[in-house]
Amino acid sequence: MCITAQATGVDAPFEERFGRAPYFIILNLKTGTVESVQNAFAQASGGVGPRAVSIVVDHGAQYLITGQMGGNAAEALVASGIKAYSYRGGGTVTDAVKAFLAGNLTAL
Repeated sequence: MCITAQATGVDAPFEERFGRAPYFIILNLKTGTVESVQNAFAQASGGVGPRAVSIVVDHGAQYLITGQMGGNAAEALVASGIKAYSYRGGGTVTDAVKAFLAGNLTAL
């Protein structure tokens, strides 16, 4: 699972923007392992969504929790088989994961 974040770790503030998220938190729900991955494309000019998807794919995520994303990023996610969900509750990465596990998120 990948969650967009403003900083590292599960206590980091959640980031609603997918392509511009400074970090992606990779969480393995089975093992509980957490990896914070810096988004190298966050400050790039234009077209960052599909490039950011490549980071998510490279880390083996099957699910993505973010607030919003552009059409090109959404198409790239669909093509990769990753299921994306929208979280708009603010708070932390942990809050977003809890909402996902409770079935309270909307599919994008």
